[in-house]
Amino acid sequence: MDTTFLVINLIVAALIIFLFMFLQRRHVSFSKRVLLALGVGIVAGFVLQFIYGAASDVTKQTTDWLGIIGGGYVKLLQMIAIPLIFISIVTAFTRLQLKTNIAKVGMWIIGTLVITAAIAAFVGIGAALLFHLDANNISQGATEAARATELQDKFAGISDLTFPQKIVELLPANPFLDFTGARATSTVAVVIFAAFIGAAFLGVQRKQPDEAAVFAKGVDAIYAIVLRIVKLILRLTPYGVFAIMTSTVALSDTSAILKLGNFVIASYAALIAMFIIHLVIVGFTGTSPVTYIKKALPVLTFAFTSRTSAGAIPLNIDTQKKLGVPEGIANFAASFGLSIGQNGCAGIYPAMLAIMIAPAAGIDPLSWKFILTVVLVVAISSFGVAGVGGGATFAAIIVLSTLNLPIGLAGVLISIEPLIDMGRTALNVSDSMVAGIVTSKATGELKHEEQTLAEEI
Repeated sequence: MDTTFLVINLIVAALIIFLFMFLQRRHVSFSKRVLLALGVGIVAGFVLQFIYGAASDVTKQTTDWLGIIGGGYVKLLQMIAIPLIFISIVTAFTRLQLKTNIAKVGMWIIGTLVITAAIAAFVGIGAALLFHLDANNISQGATEAARATELQDKFAGISDLTFPQKIVELLPANPFLDFTGARATSTVAVVIFAAFIGAAFLGVQRKQPDEAAVFAKGVDAIYAIVLRIVKLILRLTPYGVFAIMTSTVALSDTSAILKLGNFVIASYAALIAMFIIHLVIVGFTGTSPVTYIKKALPVLTFAFTSRTSAGAIPLNIDTQKKLGVPEGIANFAASFGLSIGQNGCAGIYPAMLAIMIAPAAGIDPLSWKFILTVVLVVAISSFGVAGVGGGATFAAIIVLSTLNLPIGLAGVLISIEPLIDMGRTALNVSDSMVAGIVTSKATGELKHEEQTLAEEI
């Protein structure tokens, strides 16, 4: 009987996918198709959970098959992310797109990311206090206890990591290893390596123009191929969003969400408040917040459903170009945003946890000294947070351990982690785009692009 239900579910999913194919052929806009996929995925997920239950074999098997589409789509984006970053930054040098000093661009991007992380910490603290979050009021079961043990084990592996060491970790000792994504900071390391190649090209161009011209022509050819691959993958976005959202909703633990509803509401209140701050910052650069929302919606939707900042890089860069950010700066911002200053995972989340856990350690969460310490620690610790699932946990461990707070208490939120992580990831991606816009404005390179990949799809 389970097999019959599974087949029916897969047939319905196939029909929905054919619907998106039909809409694409009718030239329905990319943004509308992505939003429709999000809505249909949510409805489909609730239907699966209502009919079969989140823990049923039918639901698990159905989402497992949908994982071929959803998980496959994310992997394809991750596949092209590092090649795209590398070749785009090198191309920015060969085409003289980076007119501003690279150090200046880097400082503006990193400065924006860290400052917004500090602001996000204040927002997270405010939300935690406003909603009276207290870890002592949350019951812990076997799952939460196991999660606490896991966090303690993770802490043992990173407890000796100092801030200077975290900065050194960003540098590429073996760029070929970083091209495999073997380290949490591999993406930033590839960016730095590409910048060195670009700087070397400019030197060769002055002294050996013929050799430089040959290199530039080869880079242009590779760039054209990589962009074509990106375009092919982005066409799959509606299908990937539908599959990911369906699986996420269908497998959600409704009872756990209701039990920890106060924290979920507080988290999203903080995330929305910080996103509004992003819009204010964007407005100060001369970019319309409404335009920002319209053009950023596809990438934010993908980040929300997939929970991966790294996988969102191609869409992230493309969106920044739509907003008038030069390609070189867009690549730097999207790449550094993976490991530095993530407003959701490394800003709001650890700050909320610190305030929430403080009473259990006998600390007054209303103390200004404690609040300012939390903000400072969060800002500094926002370096080196990986842009993949688990980055928020890594940030929380660093912040809580630095503040001498019990790390294990963070495990009480394990059951609602996926739900909160969706919003956190979307905010992380928004933060990197804001950094690109601010940097472009500060360096006088913010302009308007006529067409981008997403508009061609």
